[in-house]
Amino acid sequence: MASSNMGTCKSEHMQVDIDQKNSLQDTIVRSQWVLNAPEPPSPLHVVADSVVKTISRVRDRFFSMTDQSCTTLMFSVLQGIFPILGWGRSYTIAKLRKDFLAGLTIASLCIPQSIGYATLAHLDPQYGLYTSVVPPLIYAVMGTSREIAIGPVAVVSLLLSSMVQKLVDPTTNPLAYTKLILLATLFAGIFQTAFGLFRLGFLVDFLSHAAIVGFVAGAAIVIGLQQLKGLLGITHFTTKTDIISVMKAVWESFHDPWNPRNFILGCSFLVFILTTRILGKKKKKMFWLASISPLISIILSTVAVYLSHADKDGVKIVKHVKGGLNPSSIHQLDFNNPYVGEVAKIGLVVAIVALTESVAVGRSFASIKGYQLEGNREMVSIGLTNIIGSFTSCYVATGSFSRTAVNYAAGCETLVSNIVMAITVLISLQFLTKLLYYTPTAIIASIILSALPGLIDVNEAYKIWKVDKLDFLACSGAFFGVLFASVEIGLIVAVTISFAKIVIISIRPGIETLGKLPGTDLFCDVYQYPMAAKIPGVVIIRVKSALLCFANANFVRERIVKWVTQEESEGDMKNSRSKINLIIIDTSNLVNIDTSGIASLEELHKSLSSHGKQLAIANPRWQVIHKLKVSNFITKISDRVFLTVEEAIGCKTEC
Repeated sequence: MASSNMGTCKSEHMQVDIDQKNSLQDTIVRSQWVLNAPEPPSPLHVVADSVVKTISRVRDRFFSMTDQSCTTLMFSVLQGIFPILGWGRSYTIAKLRKDFLAGLTIASLCIPQSIGYATLAHLDPQYGLYTSVVPPLIYAVMGTSREIAIGPVAVVSLLLSSMVQKLVDPTTNPLAYTKLILLATLFAGIFQTAFGLFRLGFLVDFLSHAAIVGFVAGAAIVIGLQQLKGLLGITHFTTKTDIISVMKAVWESFHDPWNPRNFILGCSFLVFILTTRILGKKKKKMFWLASISPLISIILSTVAVYLSHADKDGVKIVKHVKGGLNPSSIHQLDFNNPYVGEVAKIGLVVAIVALTESVAVGRSFASIKGYQLEGNREMVSIGLTNIIGSFTSCYVATGSFSRTAVNYAAGCETLVSNIVMAITVLISLQFLTKLLYYTPTAIIASIILSALPGLIDVNEAYKIWKVDKLDFLACSGAFFGVLFASVEIGLIVAVTISFAKIVIISIRPGIETLGKLPGTDLFCDVYQYPMAAKIPGVVIIRVKSALLCFANANFVRERIVKWVTQEESEGDMKNSRSKINLIIIDTSNLVNIDTSGIASLEELHKSLSSHGKQLAIANPRWQVIHKLKVSNFITKISDRVFLTVEEAIGCKTEC
């Protein structure tokens, strides 16, 4: 009986040994899968393959088109350039009715805003109206968004004026200043079109969401401070945009005689506009009242000044507004100007800011309606809009959030609402500009001020603070840079902080110590999952970076050595020293590695080997294992490369 039990036990031990050998053989086989992977394609091969695929798609599309008739082929090409030819075929009277009402609604908001934004850009009022005619018409036939309303916006107007007036003073030489604005518009359009054609939309992403929130909030406050000139009826005012210069100019103005009628008039209608806006938010069906309140303010204040002759008592008025169709401005685009290089730089900055705002607005409303906005085509359409606009006395136009929101609330169906808006503004230019002569400048200031609260998003800034402190730093940098220095300084600070964040994350990537989750085959961060068990005698480390390179290689190596030393010194519950025999680096996050990264691994291997420890690599990516093989690093660590972390631990145990 005893001999029988001994035989059974012996056979069980033999079966365990056989299973272990089979498991070890399977691990070795899978390790060979990793080591014998085919060579990854070279960068030249990747580029060549991309070119071949592009040519192949164009060729296939061409041959598919040759099967069509010439008329169908021509229409297909035109539809790609002008999307209106596609959705216009299914356009109905019901949609026209909605678009017509929406177009009239945004026109009532657009007319006073356009005049105000033109004065913000230090241009004559008619240039704002010009920019609300041609650009919306061009975008209507080329744009991909259904709800966006195109025209001048506050942030771009401020950005243009703050940068161009450093080259030419708009007060002493308004003609030269206007020419530079038109030239900057042309450059902005060229850059925007190039971004779309060459698929360079990632350049727009250099302005992070946090940076935009801070920049727009700072710009809103600066814009508000600038309106004190019109609200108080100040004749002489600073051209600087920082808060210190503006407040100094306001303080100095109180020492001179000033007329309180401007302030009373402007504040009265500002309260009226804000009240209608609050009412429109509480009662959704009353949104139209908030939309037309700026136009009502202009009509009532103009009539009041005309009847009371208040302009003779010190109330500042707009005076002459040039009417008529958009005049050609091709002859004003002077490329021999000594400032052409500086204007090109301004055009680039304005192009990025305008695209960022337009794409953000378009995508937000497209997501509500459940369709995708084609980013590159959108950039091309905005770019061509501004190129053509620069030929027709328009300055930089882009998507306006406030007018787009009104357009959406008014029930627009297509871009026909932009056409209706443009035609309405054109009629106003042709027949109604003389009526604007007595419009008080304080009312224009109050209309601009009423649009600013929507640009300051305190809740979003607080959310950024809770989510990411470095993002909040970029947000704060943009905000205070705009507020206390200038608009362009605010942009530079925001972009610099954003890049610094990327560099810091790249140079100092996180490193995780992994443990095995009970009841699973998963290995996770022991700090995130305290229940994860560490393997005795083994340290498993994962680098939280996609690239091990010259910028972070030494930092990673030093951290690994430090962590291994700490693991050994911690010991067990009885304070005895725990001997570490194997260090496993989980490279599942690493997409690539350079020569500095390989050199740091070699130094790490030498350091560990000198202390009797082994180094193993688990789950390497294609490019990583290829470079480790070419550099003979795999040979130096005795081919200790495994498909998974568990197999690396199992091989150590079985060996």
